[in-house]
Amino acid sequence: MSKLNELAGIGQAIWFDYIRRSLITSGEMQALIDQGVRGVTSNPTIFEKAIAGSSDYDDDLKDLVKKGTSIDDIYEKLTLWDIAHTADLFRPLYDKTGGLDGYVSLEVNPALAYDTEQTISEARRLFSTLNRPNVMIKVPATKQGIPAIETLIGEGINVNVTLLFSVKFYEDAALAYISGLEKLADRDKELKNTASVASFFVSRVDTSVDSALDKINSNELQGKIAIANAKIAYEIFHRIFSGPRWEPLAVKGAQMQRLLWASTGTKNADYSDTLYLDELIGNHTVNTVPPATLQAYLDHGKVHAALDEGIDKAHDQIDKIARLGIDLDAITDKLLKDGVDSFVKSFESLMSSIRDKSKEF
Repeated sequence: MSKLNELAGIGQAIWFDYIRRSLITSGEMQALIDQGVRGVTSNPTIFEKAIAGSSDYDDDLKDLVKKGTSIDDIYEKLTLWDIAHTADLFRPLYDKTGGLDGYVSLEVNPALAYDTEQTISEARRLFSTLNRPNVMIKVPATKQGIPAIETLIGEGINVNVTLLFSVKFYEDAALAYISGLEKLADRDKELKNTASVASFFVSRVDTSVDSALDKINSNELQGKIAIANAKIAYEIFHRIFSGPRWEPLAVKGAQMQRLLWASTGTKNADYSDTLYLDELIGNHTVNTVPPATLQAYLDHGKVHAALDEGIDKAHDQIDKIARLGIDLDAITDKLLKDGVDSFVKSFESLMSSIRDKSKEF
């Protein structure tokens, strides 16, 4: 049994944090599925690298340019083809797992992150256009994104809540999911076919906190806070998805909104390259993994459920950095803003690259 299937036995799904046309057409994506990968995530940065950084899309791009297709429509046709065909590859897994896994995620235009109504409209359109039950629409966990999540779930649209860094925003996202399910239930709609994950970003927290610790010449907690933050989020997950508000929904077939660990490639070369996999294994979770990190994990990663361990220690570590004068809430707020800005920049760069390539044909 492969490590990925062992993890599935523990209750954690490994998704692949990358997409590119040649992976789909060459059979590599199917090989990953056969190996135990259970879903795919994409974002504007991934598509920028795939489309602008390869020749995979050039033939289609040339045909679209000859037809007089606008730059916006070229972008959408290229990306939606990838998402749709990847979703089709994962559909047997989606069916086999009863809708637990087999999802492919596509992000709304990141420029809409602070516009609730436009986010809702864009998510509706993308979900309807793709017309596949195993697609998730990624919505950033901004203040304006939280009500959009509730509305979309209430309409039966699968949502991947992205750019979560703080436990407070995670709790808001989880409660928005439950409120959305309650709306579905009030309309006598099936609950079992609507799914969501909460993408909680990890390595960027350590990068920022480590920098703050460097400034005060303290290194005891370097490389510890991202995992502590995640463990506390997992503790909140257990609390939210149990008890009197959740149970009536569960009885009606509702799925838990699983925590998904994102940004799990190690950014500090002094840390293990499988740190954010080895320490974040637990039931009812997903870890979306970039290609190099997946290969490292398959080579020397651990298979051990560690998420429920050391919760008291995690709280102590978070308390200690507060006593050191480090404001974790301020750090995570900035990470959310920077994450949105980064995706906007990637999206704009991608559109510029498509425009430049179009001029060549």
